[in-house]
Amino acid sequence: MAITQEVQRELVDYLLSAEREKREVEKITSRYPDLPIEVAYEIQQQLIERKEQAGERCIGLKLGLTSRAKQQMMGVHEAIYGYLTDGMLALEWEPLAYSRFIHPKAEPEIAFMMGEDLQGTNVTAEDVLRATKYVAPAIEIIDSRYENFRFTLPDVVADNCSSTAFVVGSKWVSPRDFDLALTGVIMSKNGIVQTTGSGAAVLGHPAASMAWAVNKLGEKGLGLKKGHIVLSGAITEAIAFEPGDVIQVTVDGMGSVTFGCQG
Repeated sequence: MAITQEVQRELVDYLLSAEREKREVEKITSRYPDLPIEVAYEIQQQLIERKEQAGERCIGLKLGLTSRAKQQMMGVHEAIYGYLTDGMLALEWEPLAYSRFIHPKAEPEIAFMMGEDLQGTNVTAEDVLRATKYVAPAIEIIDSRYENFRFTLPDVVADNCSSTAFVVGSKWVSPRDFDLALTGVIMSKNGIVQTTGSGAAVLGHPAASMAWAVNKLGEKGLGLKKGHIVLSGAITEAIAFEPGDVIQVTVDGMGSVTFGCQG
């Protein structure tokens, strides 16, 4: 079945209503098994445009499938990206309401804040580091709209890469102060360590992940803007959490970021 513009609009409505009503739905490829990845990105773009029309503002980007292990698991050879809006930004000092989610999970990340615009198709990790003003520890909360968190690559891209919320630490430091590839990361739940890793888990270096995203955007004549926040990719596997849980991510040299969840 052809994925016409009308069908794309219907799929955007389908995903937005699932998010708004906090209910999981059948993955898109159950109905459209041949959904091309390019069309999935078009659906994603329309979904973000609808959010902007509703008053949200795009403030950055998030990267997914940035570990080789995850790529092999999904049978793909490159990462994916989605967009962040101001409606997704959560604050450390405000409890997150679990009622806003369907089946959320937390991932440890390193967030980049752009100090200048960056666009092109031959951008390197060094270019990214030059254009980045600060980095900070972050937690992304992913919450796929699909049943049982099961999807194919086009499904998750269309769903804005499961983006839902993110929290960024209050300590921002220069990315040139240390080697981000060797930076250690610990994620704990209720004071008990759940996962550990290092920046090298993200395509060898978080800035390499960022460079991939900029080059991918550059193919469409797009890029990152000064002030944009970018989540460079999950450093370890995601963990589920429930009301009453406290999640903390600590990054060597950057301090920590924490959120608590209430019912």
